[in-house]
Parts: sequence; structure tokens; C-alpha cells
Amino acid sequence: MSAELTVLTAGYAGDRVASTVVLVREPGHTVVVDPGMVANRATILDPLTAMGVDPRDVADVVFSHHHPDHTLNAALFPEARFHDFWAIYRDDTWVDRPADGFELSPSVRLMATPGHTAQDITTLVDTAEGLVACTHLWWSQDGPAVDPLAEDQATLERSRAALLALDPALIVPGHGAPFRPGHLAR
Repeated sequence: MSAELTVLTAGYAGDRVASTVVLVREPGHTVVVDPGMVANRATILDPLTAMGVDPRDVADVVFSHHHPDHTLNAALFPEARFHDFWAIYRDDTWVDRPADGFELSPSVRLMATPGHTAQDITTLVDTAEGLVACTHLWWSQDGPAVDPLAEDQATLERSRAALLALDPALIVPGHGAPFRPGHLAR
């Protein structure tokens, strides 16, 4: 089985900051990754409406990490389960589980990828075009090569190598448009 992935908005970082927000759909399951800071909530909601997706129908929301620029608009999805590096949250329920290898659906799974923070995770999506990685291991296709806010650059480099070993067809970075990883060192 494979999923369909749509970038709702490509993020950016500079004088202003916004996260790249992603929608993943497969039959019977809808996921949003990193519903964080954007210039206006309509930037997230309008594309959903255009695709016929009701925010109440989103089953899962994944946070790549706990910085507000990746989490701020989580409340737009009131029926979702929320996933981070160590638990699943819904309403007043907190269920501990490690993220690494956790399957949200047949086509969507999580991978621990520390470095930017010790708690970073990547959302791996099997699509018809191949594996897509929604990750903060890269801010954008243009870098920076060295993450200026990384808690541990050496760990980040190991996480990058582990992800690239999976041979993803596409990388959706934390603050930019999707890109093909061919130019990245493996």
C-alpha cells in the first residue's frame, strides 16, 4: 500500500519563520506533519478545504520536534492523536512508546533522528514515487550544512547518514520545499 503526500505549505526561516506542513493520505487514514507556525492559519486550512479534507478527520498529527514553529497549530486538528519521540497523546491520555519504528498506518512510520534536538523524529511515507522523508535533518535544500541550532551536530550527521541509507526518493525539510537527495553525501 502507498500513501499520497501533499505539502500544504513550504516553510522558511530568516527574519520570519514557518514550518513545512505536510498532509499524508491513504485510504481510511489522514496524517498531518508539523502543523507549526505559518503567516496565517488559512495557509494550512485553505488547501485542506480545497482537497475536501475536514480537519476533524485528521487521525494523526506528528511533531518532528517540540519547537513552536513545528507545533503551534496542532489544535486545528481536534480529533487527532498526537505523536512525538516518546508518546502518543489524545485528549487526556498519554501513552508512552518509543517513536523509532512505530507505524501510524501501513504506509507511514516514524524514525528517531536526533541531532537538531535529542527528541527529533522523521516521518517516513511510502508513496507510489518511493520513500518520502519529512524531517528536520535539513532546514531546506540549500542547507545550512551545519545546523546553527543543533543540540548535537555529530549526532545529526549520523541521523542524516541513517536516513540517506534508506534511499529516500524525496526529502521534505523542516523549512523548505521538497527536494531529491541526490546531491547529498551518503
